[in-house]
Amino acid sequence: YTILSKVHSDRNVYPSAGVLFVHVLEREYFKGEFPPYPKPGEISNDPITFNTNLMGYPDRPGWLRYIQRTPYSDGVLYGSPTVENVGKPTIIEITAYNRRTFETARHNLIINIMSAEDFPLPYQAEFFIRNMNVEEMLASEVLGDFLGAVKNVWQPERLNAINITSALDRGGRVPLPINDMKEGVYVMVGADVPFSSCLREVENPQNQLRCSQEMEPVITCDKKFRTQFHIDWCKISLVDNTKQVSTFQEVIRGEGILPDGGEYKPPSDTLKSRDYYSDFLITLAVPSAIALVLFLILAYIMCCRREGVEKRNMQTPDIQLVHHSAIQKSTKELRDMSKNREIAWPLSTLPVFHPVTGEIVPPLHADSYDNTSMPLMQTQQNLPHQTQIPQQQSAGQY
Repeated sequence: YTILSKVHSDRNVYPSAGVLFVHVLEREYFKGEFPPYPKPGEISNDPITFNTNLMGYPDRPGWLRYIQRTPYSDGVLYGSPTVENVGKPTIIEITAYNRRTFETARHNLIINIMSAEDFPLPYQAEFFIRNMNVEEMLASEVLGDFLGAVKNVWQPERLNAINITSALDRGGRVPLPINDMKEGVYVMVGADVPFSSCLREVENPQNQLRCSQEMEPVITCDKKFRTQFHIDWCKISLVDNTKQVSTFQEVIRGEGILPDGGEYKPPSDTLKSRDYYSDFLITLAVPSAIALVLFLILAYIMCCRREGVEKRNMQTPDIQLVHHSAIQKSTKELRDMSKNREIAWPLSTLPVFHPVTGEIVPPLHADSYDNTSMPLMQTQQNLPHQTQIPQQQSAGQY
């Protein structure tokens, strides 16, 4: 059976080790702890959130989880108690926060974990349900329907839900908010009889091959779950605790006496003074001296060893100097031309022969000619001795 309880002030609950424990924190109960609305008769629907922690600690025990989707839904504590905590009362502090009035109410939940002789059950199977969220699966009606379907397939004498885990706690991704997608939930159940032939079908080589190719395996009993639960048969896990070999090794304890290491000699209380002058010379003075010498050598090379322009010109051939001077003059002339467009055009830019007859043509203007309004490029109308091309007559004229 699954233990279900509702919250009360300093409530004692008695779950069993190895059995799923579910505790509902109902908002309706905590509404009486907060002041009502000013208008009489108005139904209060304050947003309420819960904080749960082990008394004296900031978090809950490792086996206990908590979930609440929205401030307008109930909170749920769930988990599977462990055998180590049997006989030790676990006090959980429950703090309710009213998000409208900013008031709080605190209650204690005392969990007394009991031992069960028939638990844990030796045959355990873990199913992955893709179309469910964890809070939906924790509802008693839904969990009862799932255990009923498993019982029809397995046919055990004792069947119990051992644990429920959200797929997000197993490294799953948050689903997209489209088509009402669910995050998925893992449900582990235990029974006292071996696995049925239907559950063993997932171990067939054909189904294993289909799972490796990301195809859905063929399971005969899938129809009994498909109406309400979509089982991912490739992620089912079957554990037979009766065949597991114990790996426990007996620890050989010694006498508990450490070997004799001699008499302990603590360090002296008085410390000798230490001279740090040599350390200063090694770490600062020597690198600084080397850097200064290198700086002086570089300064001498850069400043005192320059040959100068005159010495360079004396060692340069005359023909190279002439070429260099001619390039400088041409560059200077081009720069002056770009700055002042009113000067006379150089002869190198004017035509020296007729493009048709080949006759040598003198310059178009004298040096004293005013060419401030002359375009940069001459058109064909400006050229002398231009050959006229006859114009095409319009239609209708002969």
